[in-house]
Parts: sequence; structure tokens; C-alpha cells
Amino acid sequence: MPKINYSSVEMKENIATRAASATMLGLYAQKVENMIVASADLSNSDKTDGFLKYTKAFKKGDFSGQFLQIGVSELTMACIMNGMALHGGVIPVCGTFFVFSDYMKPAVRLAALMNLHVIYVWTHDSFRVGEDGPTHQPVEHEAQIRLLEHLHNHKGKRSTVVLRPADAEETIYAWKAAVEGNRPTALILSRQNINNLPAASGNRRKEAQQITKGGYIVSDCKGKPNVVMLASGSEVATLVEGAEKLEKEGIKVRIVSVPSEGLFRDQKADYQDSVLPKGVKRFGLTSGLPVTLQGLVGDNGAIHGMPSFGYSAPYKVLDQKLGFTGDNVYKLVKKMIKD
Repeated sequence: MPKINYSSVEMKENIATRAASATMLGLYAQKVENMIVASADLSNSDKTDGFLKYTKAFKKGDFSGQFLQIGVSELTMACIMNGMALHGGVIPVCGTFFVFSDYMKPAVRLAALMNLHVIYVWTHDSFRVGEDGPTHQPVEHEAQIRLLEHLHNHKGKRSTVVLRPADAEETIYAWKAAVEGNRPTALILSRQNINNLPAASGNRRKEAQQITKGGYIVSDCKGKPNVVMLASGSEVATLVEGAEKLEKEGIKVRIVSVPSEGLFRDQKADYQDSVLPKGVKRFGLTSGLPVTLQGLVGDNGAIHGMPSFGYSAPYKVLDQKLGFTGDNVYKLVKKMIKD
């Protein structure tokens, strides 16, 4: 692997994590000669075209490029990438919509069993999929894929890492972890733009490096918090909005980003307790099934998630209708604390 200075990567602010991923793929296309990226007719949507801009697709009789345009199913694509990883010498990456991870699951499971270094780029990570509407909303999919983080391989190691970055800065280090890892890694990325998280230290890029711990404190209060609010992906920014309203009423809030429960559980117990202290109520926000965060929130708290799917509208309308707003976070946390 060539040495890459991640602290100096030029990244736009407040963009979709799929767009941030495209920036990273463009960097890797120029720096990592043994990376091969695959996608079907979705490369302009899953933003793997960020890689294609600096190389060319394989063609009959010409394999000098590094991009594989797959005209087959996602399962076949994932199987091909497994084969590349088994052959060795390359870093295979495959991209598609997150909802299609269903089709890929058997191959992903085999990659986990065989400890293959395959990277999955799954975009359109929530109900916020715009015109794709009722059919393409991956509501139960995050819970399903994160189960692989609890599955250990024959060496007793966590078989898979699943990372859902909360902003563009986290996406940089999610990619770093994926490329430098030695096991299957899934990057779950947003279609819509996300506001960058606040920088408690004044250096958001440095703080985002903590993604490798699986979970970390984004913002904190003085003294013991009244509530710890946690999420992954775009929901973390929504918690920030809700926290501003709670803090105006003197409620002490801690916000935690948990892009990977698996990596978080791999940390020492004292670190886990320092991030999620015992005896403090927790509030979880997820665009997936509430059970997605149940292991982190536990019984001493509440989770606002999606118990259904199928509503079709622009994502900002859906956020309002489905309660994924700072105002609703404020109301739900106030009720939880009162109860």
C-alpha cells in the first residue's frame, strides 16, 4: 500500500457520504494500482464512478483498466469479487444500492467465513432514496448486515466490519479502515447530503479518526449527562439539532456516533463505559428497524426507528412525516426523561 496522507485529503463539507466516498475512490484510483472496482449500471448512483474517472473499464481483449462493469446480478458480482480476493494480489471493491445487499448475502457470508479482504460500497442507506420510493428502502437491511459483525471466523476474530459514517470526515477514515483491513468491510453510505458534525476540539478531521474505535463522543456536556444520544450515519446530525434544543432547557446531553458496533465491542470495557456510561438513560435514533440499536441502548432508554417501509416522497418531507427531525428528538427525549 502506498502511503496516503489522509489528513490532507481535500473534501467538501456537508455532502452525501456517497459523494465523499467518490472522492476517496478517485484518490485510490491514482494511488492504489491493485484496486479493482466493480459496479453495474449504478456506478453514477453508487458513486463508484469516482474511481472510473481515473481509469477505464475492462473490455474484451483489453484488461489494462481497473473497473469491472457487471451486467449480471449483485450475487454474481459479489462472487466474482470473492474469487479475486482468493486469487490474491488485488483489493476488490463492489458497489450497489444497500437494498440489494439481500442478493449478495450468500457471497458476503462466504467472504466472512474465508476472511477475504473484499470491500462493499452500499449506498442509498435509508428511506431517504427519493424517486426510488417504496421498493428501494433498506429498512431491515442494516440490522441483518450488522449481525455479521457478531459472527466470528475460525480464528476467533470478528468476521466482518460494518461502517456507516456520519459525515464526509468519517467517510475518509471509514475508507482508510476498509483499505488497510484484512477482512470483509461494508461501507453504508447516504444518498442525501449530511451536515458535518461539530468539532469539539476545533479539528473535525482529527476527531473523525476515532471511527476506528467503532463509537466515540461527538459532543459532551460538563459533568454527568442526563441522557446519552447515539446513532450512526445521517441520524447523528439530527441528534445534534435535537441536543441544541434540549441544552437550552438545561438538559445535559452527550452525543455519540457509533458507525460500527462490532469495532466498538472490540474496545476495552473501560473505554466502552466511558462512552456509554452505565446508569444514564440512552436515546437511539436509526433509520432502520429499532432493533438495530437495541444492543447499544439496552432497556434503560428508548429508540426511534422505522417499523415499516414504503412511503415515497422527497427525503426532507419523509424526515418530517416520520419524525426524523431535531424537534421530534427534543420531544421524545423530554418524554423519556420525564417517564
